[in-house]
Amino acid sequence: MAENIKVLISEETIDARIKELGEEISKAYAGKEIHLICILKGGAFFMTELSKHITVPVSIDFMSVSSYGDATVSSGRVKIVKDLDESIQGKDVLVVEDIIDSGRTLSYLMDLLKGRLPASLKICTLLDKPERREVDVKVEYSGFQIPDEFVVGYGLDYMQKYRNLPFVGVVEQ
Repeated sequence: MAENIKVLISEETIDARIKELGEEISKAYAGKEIHLICILKGGAFFMTELSKHITVPVSIDFMSVSSYGDATVSSGRVKIVKDLDESIQGKDVLVVEDIIDSGRTLSYLMDLLKGRLPASLKICTLLDKPERREVDVKVEYSGFQIPDEFVVGYGLDYMQKYRNLPFVGVVEQ
């Protein structure tokens, strides 16, 4: 299945960094409850592991947005496929994303969520591609900055394949 995929970030490296992020987030939200919003589908793997390392009370919800379809580059058009199940008004919200590249989708999403009046609203991403940024998005918690390459694994897919790889890899052509 993964014969043409080069490991970019190993499973052990990802596990160690997620543990560190959980500790950082736990300190920052000490004495509070944090509401995690997982951006599906890719963010599910990251949020599951991250939440295990957060020591303050956690509640979760899910959102699904689409800007890629089956392409490898964002179309720039954002469609809400699944909205939140509950209100975020007055909650300390942390949006959990698998990867941020252009920032367009997340910028749109953050504006939408701000309008729902959370007490606080921050972003945590496993992977960040700052070279690809077209819209400025403030990322409070970032696992890894990566080069501008198309990556799969650890929740990230190519046409719904490779999400289940335990590492982040680059598809070699």
